[in-house]
Parts: sequence; structure tokens; C-alpha cells
Amino acid sequence: MKPSPKLLSPDNHALVLIDFEGQMAFATKSISMNELRNNVAVLCGTSKIFNVPTIVTTVAESSFSGPVFPEIEEVYPIATSDYIDRTTMNTWEDEAAYKAIVGTKKQKLVFAGLWTGVCIVGPALSALEENYDVYVITDACGDVSDEAHERAVQRMIHSGVKPMTSIQYTLELQRDWARQETYTAVNDLMKKYGSSYGLGIHYAKNMIKH
Repeated sequence: MKPSPKLLSPDNHALVLIDFEGQMAFATKSISMNELRNNVAVLCGTSKIFNVPTIVTTVAESSFSGPVFPEIEEVYPIATSDYIDRTTMNTWEDEAAYKAIVGTKKQKLVFAGLWTGVCIVGPALSALEENYDVYVITDACGDVSDEAHERAVQRMIHSGVKPMTSIQYTLELQRDWARQETYTAVNDLMKKYGSSYGLGIHYAKNMIKH
């Protein structure tokens, strides 16, 4: 009856969102922008619902890449969140970002961002070298081509990174529908951003009245 320690729970990991900015998105071709934005919204909403330590980092925000996605800012507004701006492509090599990530004192790290082959591969492999348990939300990442994204994901998996999807992340944290304190918020999040799964919830709520 004891769950695997390899599963994520609300209190055993930190979420790191990397370079979800306009300039990075413009060249992203491996996933549609609507799908990417929805998946990012799922991640942000989930981390907020479950109080997961969440770090938002950008690269050259004011001089080149632009502001973060509105879906991030809505949940983690700049007025209340300290976005960490970098010059390094590898977040792990930025002192402020590194200190923030390590400072969460979580052994499991979940990454998502743009682009997969640069801004995700770098910190994911670097964290592995320091013996962190690393997960990547692959459908909340994107790259300049399908090939670039897929080779990056393969490379990380071969190195020991664990791939996940955004909705899988949400359901792994909820785990039990008897957890009433998050039940409604999770279902509302899915109805808004969970594509056909969310429509199914909406249908059931209205047709079955449950």
C-alpha cells in the first residue's frame, strides 16, 4: 500500500520554469503555441494548487527575449515573484538561479522550458551530475524543429532523466480524488486547460450531476 518513492508528491520536489518568453516561442516549431501555452498553464496552476516551490527564470528578458508567458504571470505575477534573469544558456551555470534551485532543498527537480535542446538539456544533465532526481515535462517544452526536440529528449532519457507530461504531473500530485482540499481546484484547472480531458470533466459534471 506504500507508493513508490519515485513518484512525485507536492512536498518532494521543486518546479523550474525556464525561458518561456516571446522571442524563444517565435522560433518554436515542435509544438503548437496554443498547446504549449495550455500545458504551461497546467503546470503553473498545478504548482500553485499544491504549493510546490516554483522558480521562474528568464534569459535577457529586457534586452532580447521579452516577458514571460501571460499564463505564468497570471499565476506568479512579477510583483510577488522574483524572476531570475540570466545571461547563461544553462540555468545551472547562473549563480542566482543555482542558489535558488538548490535552496529549495528538494532532491527531485522538475524542469520545463524553451528550447529543449539547450535550456532544458543543460540544467537537466547538470542536476543529474549533482545527484538530483530529474524530471522533464516534455509537452511543456519545445524547440526549433521536431528533430531538435526529440533528440534532446532522447539524450536526456539516456542520461537518466524521467519524462512526463503536464496532465500526468497534475494527476500524480493529486493521486487520490478523496483529497478534497485540492479536488475542486484541480478539476477547474483541467476544465479550463485540460483539452478533451477537461471537456470530459465538464460533460460529466453537467450530465451526471456528480
